Amino acid sequence: MTHIRIKICCISSIEEAKSAILYGADALGFVSAMPSGAGVIEEELIPLIVSKVPPPTATFLLTSKVDAEEIIPQILRCRTNTVQLVDRVKTEVYDKIHYALPWIKIVQVIHVNSKDSIKEAESVSQYADALLLDSGNPSLKIKELGGTGRVHDWSISKTICERTDKPVFLAGGLNAENVIEAIRAVRPFGIDVCSGIRTNGCLDLGKLKQFISNIKNIPVN
Repeated sequence: MTHIRIKICCISSIEEAKSAILYGADALGFVSAMPSGAGVIEEELIPLIVSKVPPPTATFLLTSKVDAEEIIPQILRCRTNTVQLVDRVKTEVYDKIHYALPWIKIVQVIHVNSKDSIKEAESVSQYADALLLDSGNPSLKIKELGGTGRVHDWSISKTICERTDKPVFLAGGLNAENVIEAIRAVRPFGIDVCSGIRTNGCLDLGKLKQFISNIKNIPVN
Protein backbone atom coordinates (compact mmCIF):
# COMPACT_ATOMS: atom_id res chain seq x y z
CA MET A 1 0.00 0.00 0.00
CA THR A 2 1.38 3.44 -0.93
CA HIS A 3 1.92 6.27 1.55
CA ILE A 4 -1.37 7.41 3.07
CA ARG A 5 -1.59 11.16 3.57
CA ILE A 6 -2.73 12.13 7.04
CA LYS A 7 -4.80 15.26 7.63
CA ILE A 8 -5.35 16.35 11.22
CA CYS A 9 -8.41 18.57 11.34
CA CYS A 10 -9.90 20.98 13.88
CA ILE A 11 -6.50 22.51 14.70
CA SER A 12 -7.11 25.29 17.22
CA SER A 13 -3.67 26.57 18.27
CA ILE A 14 -0.04 26.86 17.27
CA GLU A 15 0.77 24.19 19.85
CA GLU A 16 -1.70 21.73 18.30
CA ALA A 17 -0.29 22.44 14.84
CA LYS A 18 3.28 21.82 16.02
CA SER A 19 2.27 18.56 17.75
CA ALA A 20 0.45 17.25 14.68
CA ILE A 21 3.42 18.01 12.44
CA LEU A 22 5.87 16.51 14.94
CA TYR A 23 4.00 13.20 14.94
CA GLY A 24 3.80 13.05 11.15
CA ALA A 25 0.78 14.92 9.81
CA ASP A 26 0.89 15.82 6.12
CA ALA A 27 -1.91 18.39 6.33
CA LEU A 28 -3.75 20.48 8.91
CA GLY A 29 -7.39 21.58 8.83
CA PHE A 30 -8.77 24.84 10.23
CA VAL A 31 -12.54 25.10 10.72
CA SER A 32 -14.16 28.48 10.14
CA ALA A 33 -17.77 29.34 11.05
CA MET A 34 -20.16 26.39 10.62
CA PRO A 35 -23.89 25.89 11.28
CA SER A 36 -22.98 22.97 13.58
CA GLY A 37 -20.13 20.61 14.43
CA ALA A 38 -16.81 20.55 16.24
CA GLY A 39 -13.55 22.43 15.92
CA VAL A 40 -14.70 25.90 14.93
CA ILE A 41 -12.21 28.67 15.74
CA GLU A 42 -12.23 32.43 15.22
CA GLU A 43 -11.24 33.23 11.66
CA GLU A 44 -8.66 35.77 12.85
CA LEU A 45 -6.74 32.93 14.53
CA ILE A 46 -6.34 30.87 11.35
CA PRO A 47 -3.67 33.00 9.57
CA LEU A 48 -1.72 33.30 12.83
CA ILE A 49 -1.43 29.52 13.10
CA VAL A 50 -0.88 29.04 9.36
CA SER A 51 2.08 31.43 9.48
CA LYS A 52 3.85 28.96 11.79
CA VAL A 53 3.24 25.90 9.57
CA PRO A 54 6.37 25.00 7.57
CA PRO A 55 6.29 23.54 4.08
CA PRO A 56 5.52 21.00 2.77
CA THR A 57 2.64 20.65 5.27
CA ALA A 58 -0.65 21.53 3.56
CA THR A 59 -3.09 23.90 5.25
CA PHE A 60 -6.83 23.49 4.66
CA LEU A 61 -9.45 26.19 5.29
CA LEU A 62 -12.80 24.53 5.94
CA THR A 63 -15.57 26.88 4.82
CA SER A 64 -19.35 26.52 4.77
CA LYS A 65 -19.70 29.46 2.39
CA VAL A 66 -21.11 28.62 -1.04
CA ASP A 67 -20.53 31.81 -3.05
CA ALA A 68 -17.17 32.44 -4.71
CA GLU A 69 -17.47 36.15 -3.90
CA GLU A 70 -17.30 35.24 -0.20
CA ILE A 71 -14.97 32.24 -0.40
CA ILE A 72 -12.16 33.97 -2.32
CA PRO A 73 -11.67 36.85 0.17
CA GLN A 74 -11.88 34.36 3.05
CA ILE A 75 -9.06 32.26 1.56
CA LEU A 76 -6.95 35.39 1.16
CA ARG A 77 -7.60 36.39 4.77
CA CYS A 78 -6.78 32.95 6.15
CA ARG A 79 -3.72 32.37 3.91
CA THR A 80 -4.11 28.62 3.57
CA ASN A 81 -2.93 26.81 0.44
CA THR A 82 -6.08 24.66 0.19
CA VAL A 83 -9.79 25.30 0.60
CA GLN A 84 -12.17 22.56 1.72
CA LEU A 85 -15.75 23.22 0.63
CA VAL A 86 -17.95 21.42 3.14
CA ASP A 87 -21.26 22.23 1.44
CA ARG A 88 -22.46 21.79 -2.13
CA VAL A 89 -21.63 24.63 -4.49
CA LYS A 90 -22.50 25.50 -8.08
CA THR A 91 -19.96 24.43 -10.70
CA GLU A 92 -19.17 28.06 -11.50
CA VAL A 93 -17.71 28.46 -7.99
CA TYR A 94 -14.81 26.10 -8.77
CA ASP A 95 -14.00 28.02 -11.96
CA LYS A 96 -14.08 31.38 -10.19
CA ILE A 97 -11.78 30.20 -7.40
CA HIS A 98 -9.33 28.59 -9.83
CA TYR A 99 -9.30 31.73 -12.00
CA ALA A 100 -8.83 34.18 -9.09
CA LEU A 101 -6.45 32.00 -7.04
CA PRO A 102 -4.75 29.52 -9.40
CA TRP A 103 -2.33 28.37 -6.68
CA ILE A 104 -5.15 27.22 -4.38
CA LYS A 105 -6.22 23.57 -4.34
CA ILE A 106 -9.94 22.88 -3.95
CA VAL A 107 -11.13 19.90 -1.94
CA GLN A 108 -14.86 19.19 -2.14
CA VAL A 109 -16.57 17.31 0.67
CA ILE A 110 -19.04 14.60 -0.30
CA HIS A 111 -21.32 13.57 2.56
CA VAL A 112 -21.86 9.85 2.07
CA ASN A 113 -25.48 9.07 2.92
CA SER A 114 -26.51 6.73 0.12
CA LYS A 115 -25.36 5.37 -3.23
CA ASP A 116 -26.43 8.70 -4.73
CA SER A 117 -23.16 10.01 -3.30
CA ILE A 118 -21.30 8.05 -5.99
CA LYS A 119 -22.85 10.04 -8.83
CA GLU A 120 -22.34 13.28 -6.90
CA ALA A 121 -18.65 12.46 -6.45
CA GLU A 122 -18.19 11.55 -10.10
CA SER A 123 -19.75 14.85 -11.15
CA VAL A 124 -17.83 17.02 -8.70
CA SER A 125 -14.49 15.36 -9.46
CA GLN A 126 -14.49 17.13 -12.84
CA TYR A 127 -14.05 20.46 -11.05
CA ALA A 128 -12.37 19.88 -7.67
CA ASP A 129 -8.72 18.97 -7.18
CA ALA A 130 -9.59 16.32 -4.59
CA LEU A 131 -12.57 14.87 -2.71
CA LEU A 132 -13.13 14.26 0.98
CA LEU A 133 -15.75 11.72 2.04
CA ASP A 134 -17.47 12.58 5.32
CA SER A 135 -20.57 11.64 7.31
CA GLY A 136 -22.54 14.87 7.54
CA ASN A 137 -26.02 15.67 6.29
CA PRO A 138 -26.44 18.97 4.44
CA SER A 139 -30.18 18.29 3.96
CA LEU A 140 -31.07 18.85 7.62
CA LYS A 141 -32.66 22.11 8.77
CA ILE A 142 -29.45 22.83 10.66
CA LYS A 143 -26.87 21.43 8.29
CA GLU A 144 -24.32 18.86 9.47
CA LEU A 145 -21.20 19.62 7.45
CA GLY A 146 -18.59 17.63 9.35
CA GLY A 147 -17.29 16.75 12.78
CA THR A 148 -20.10 14.29 13.49
CA GLY A 149 -17.87 11.45 14.71
CA ARG A 150 -20.02 9.01 12.71
CA VAL A 151 -18.79 6.26 10.40
CA HIS A 152 -20.52 5.99 7.03
CA ASP A 153 -20.80 3.09 4.56
CA TRP A 154 -17.22 2.38 3.50
CA SER A 155 -18.37 0.26 0.56
CA ILE A 156 -19.76 3.42 -1.03
CA SER A 157 -16.51 5.24 -0.31
CA LYS A 158 -14.54 2.41 -1.91
CA THR A 159 -16.64 2.68 -5.07
CA ILE A 160 -16.02 6.43 -5.21
CA CYS A 161 -12.26 5.87 -4.93
CA GLU A 162 -12.43 3.36 -7.77
CA ARG A 163 -14.47 5.61 -10.06
CA THR A 164 -12.56 8.87 -9.78
CA ASP A 165 -9.01 9.70 -10.77
CA LYS A 166 -8.80 12.50 -8.22
CA PRO A 167 -7.26 12.02 -4.75
CA VAL A 168 -9.84 11.00 -2.15
CA PHE A 169 -9.58 11.57 1.59
CA LEU A 170 -11.66 9.44 3.96
CA ALA A 171 -13.19 11.01 7.08
CA GLY A 172 -16.01 10.26 9.47
CA GLY A 173 -15.72 8.56 12.86
CA LEU A 174 -12.14 7.41 12.40
CA ASN A 175 -9.88 6.59 15.35
CA ALA A 176 -6.86 4.45 16.20
CA GLU A 177 -9.05 1.37 16.58
CA ASN A 178 -10.74 1.43 13.18
CA VAL A 179 -8.40 3.38 10.88
CA ILE A 180 -6.48 0.34 9.60
CA GLU A 181 -9.73 -1.45 8.74
CA ALA A 182 -10.98 1.71 7.02
CA ILE A 183 -7.85 2.06 4.90
CA ARG A 184 -7.92 -1.58 3.85
CA ALA A 185 -11.63 -1.36 3.01
CA VAL A 186 -11.56 1.91 1.06
CA ARG A 187 -7.92 2.37 -0.05
CA PRO A 188 -8.10 6.17 -0.04
CA PHE A 189 -5.38 8.64 -0.94
CA GLY A 190 -5.58 10.13 2.54
CA ILE A 191 -7.21 10.00 5.96
CA ASP A 192 -8.84 12.88 7.83
CA VAL A 193 -9.51 12.91 11.58
CA CYS A 194 -10.86 15.32 14.18
CA SER A 195 -12.84 13.92 17.13
CA GLY A 196 -11.09 10.53 17.06
CA ILE A 197 -7.86 12.01 18.44
CA ARG A 198 -9.42 14.38 20.97
CA THR A 199 -10.46 14.14 24.60
CA ASN A 200 -13.00 16.69 25.87
CA GLY A 201 -12.39 18.68 22.69
CA CYS A 202 -8.64 18.96 23.20
CA LEU A 203 -5.98 17.27 21.10
CA ASP A 204 -4.93 14.10 22.94
CA LEU A 205 -1.26 13.46 22.19
CA GLY A 206 -1.54 9.79 23.12
CA LYS A 207 -4.43 9.25 20.71
CA LEU A 208 -2.68 11.31 18.04
CA LYS A 209 0.53 9.32 18.31
CA GLN A 210 -1.28 5.97 18.20
CA PHE A 211 -3.49 7.02 15.28
CA ILE A 212 -0.58 8.11 13.11
CA SER A 213 1.60 5.18 14.18
CA ASN A 214 -1.10 2.71 13.16
CA ILE A 215 -1.36 4.27 9.70
CA LYS A 216 2.38 4.44 9.09
CA ASN A 217 2.87 0.82 10.16
CA ILE A 218 0.34 -0.71 7.76
CA PRO A 219 2.26 -3.30 5.67
CA VAL A 220 3.02 -2.21 2.10
CA ASN A 221 1.21 -4.36 -0.47
